[in-house]
Amino acid sequence: MSSLPRRVKSEAKTLKSEDELPSFLNSSSESEEEEEEWEPKSKVAKRPRLPKKNEAKTKKVPAPRSTVARKTIKKVAVKEEMDVSLPIAPAEDNSMQLLKPKEENADTKPRTLSQKPVVLKKKELNSFQGNNLKSLECDEKPSTSVPVVGNDMKPEKSEADFGFDEPPFKKLKSTACPEGKPVKNIGGNKVKEEFEMNWDIVQALSEITNVEPWVCANLIRLFREENTIPFIARYRKELINNLEADALREVQQALEELRTVAKKTHTMIQKLKKEGKLSGCLLTALLNCRTLEELDHVSAPYKTGSKGTKAQRAKQLGLEPAALSLLQTPMELNLFSCIRPNIKGLSTIQEVEAGVQHILADIFAKDKDTLDFIRKLCQQRYICIQSSLAKVSSKSGNEKDIGKFQLYHEFSCNIKTIQHHQILAINRGENLKILTVKVNIPDGVKNEFCWWCVNERWRPKQFLKPEFMRILRNSVEDAYKRLIYPLLCREYRSKLTSDAEKESVMMFGRNLRQLLLTSPVRGRTLMGVDPGYKHGCKLAIISPTSQILHTDVTYLHSGQGFREAEKIKRLLLQYNCSTVVIGNGTACRETEAYFADLIMKKYFAPLDVVYCIVSEAGASIYSVSPEACKEMPDLDPNLRSAVSIARRVQDPLAELVKIEPKHIGVGMYQVR
Repeated sequence: MSSLPRRVKSEAKTLKSEDELPSFLNSSSESEEEEEEWEPKSKVAKRPRLPKKNEAKTKKVPAPRSTVARKTIKKVAVKEEMDVSLPIAPAEDNSMQLLKPKEENADTKPRTLSQKPVVLKKKELNSFQGNNLKSLECDEKPSTSVPVVGNDMKPEKSEADFGFDEPPFKKLKSTACPEGKPVKNIGGNKVKEEFEMNWDIVQALSEITNVEPWVCANLIRLFREENTIPFIARYRKELINNLEADALREVQQALEELRTVAKKTHTMIQKLKKEGKLSGCLLTALLNCRTLEELDHVSAPYKTGSKGTKAQRAKQLGLEPAALSLLQTPMELNLFSCIRPNIKGLSTIQEVEAGVQHILADIFAKDKDTLDFIRKLCQQRYICIQSSLAKVSSKSGNEKDIGKFQLYHEFSCNIKTIQHHQILAINRGENLKILTVKVNIPDGVKNEFCWWCVNERWRPKQFLKPEFMRILRNSVEDAYKRLIYPLLCREYRSKLTSDAEKESVMMFGRNLRQLLLTSPVRGRTLMGVDPGYKHGCKLAIISPTSQILHTDVTYLHSGQGFREAEKIKRLLLQYNCSTVVIGNGTACRETEAYFADLIMKKYFAPLDVVYCIVSEAGASIYSVSPEACKEMPDLDPNLRSAVSIARRVQDPLAELVKIEPKHIGVGMYQVR
């Protein structure tokens, strides 16, 4: 029995000597010499007493003590591992001395679980702070094992705020804007385009569509990344300020128009450069163009085959320096020195003044500030569009076509309140050479514009002689009458036509949607009637599953109404049909009155017959189409239209999709 406790005691000793004691105590001779030099001798003297206490405990409870000893040894070993994991400081001499336990101050007494972790001394703490204060104040995340002194540690951020290898859009949507709120600062409002112009495409797009600039910038980037409108409208709401899909289509169309203008402008610049016609003023004027109308206005004189404008011919005669001198240094100008008797256009002083006037008018008409002022001025005034009967059409023309446009023979309306269908009607009449159309701008606009140009925008830098002032005023009036006014008319007409065409397409879509989504009449046997006079009324009876049961022709409006009523009653009773569908074409009202009279007299008893009227637009075209021939090869085209009329009530969507949209007849009359 005595041998068992001794084994346990020896095992405990070996375990403690290996795990609890520091590593430097395992050395043989050198460690013994160092033990004699240690200052805390009291601790060394207490060390041999530890095995004696364990011996006493092992004698009382020999067997279970081994397990307890092992458990405590295991716990102490774990504690040693936790204490040894000291902070990793920068590789410096002072800090490394703090991280490693010193052999001189090492405590040989084994630790227990109740002991506190190592606390640095005040002197050592000051040196540690001095060496590592900068590392704690930096922006990087500090190590969690660094000793925390006071409140110097930066609070740790949650992992949700970090976007590792994620696109910025997803990060902003998941953290900054979880509910889809607007995000404005996505790369700023500056967007670089392939073709650079003097105007910013973001600002121009914002002015055209009335959308915030930051939304326009985001949309340009999203469209450039080939994102579709459904994707943007559903998953990028915070970047577009929750715009609807229709608004996105308008922005996309306006963006394409601006890019088309920029592309054509640069193409024109390259063309003029090769021909040697490009100058600094012309380049600036081209880069200022925002619409195709402005581009045509500026580039028209330089196109191939053009005779050239009056200003170009005057420049070729060498009058451009004189025109510029009139605006900058009029005191030094002498027009008589430009007279050349043998040259056409310079032979008299009147011709010289006319040439200078043409050059100045061309400069005024292509100036960006001048055009912006006249446009802003027109927005504040009453501008109307007028149409009248053309003189040529009134003498020799088709009276039927002229009668169609009777409402527009003497027509006038403000361009801000005119309806879209009126614009389309006026354009059709003008294309048929029945109407003449013009835009009326009041004279007050011209007077204010001329005063502004002479006294503010193009005011000479020096005193002008009376004859030079007369040339300047004539130049401004000529620029307005010959160049600016036609440009404004083209812009207004183009904008009105574009808006009317867009509205006509939208109206067609709305009407077509309502027609296609008409509620079907299910589970009934129907009789379709295609009314007519000479060729009779075509009948077609279809089953609840749209199968053709019977077709026939009756002549209700040729004096045989009573005999035909017997045939109709027999067919209705035979197929148990109680619903009659009448097309709204020729003889529709007479056929409706015929069936209404029979129903009121209860002629079809015991059946409770009812009738309805449906649009037959496109039925005739469909009856001779290849689709109808494949579907109903054995039927006459007249009977196919009756079948189509009946099916339009039974299942409108399935039947109307067989017809081309332009033949359904739900859009504006003027657009067809």
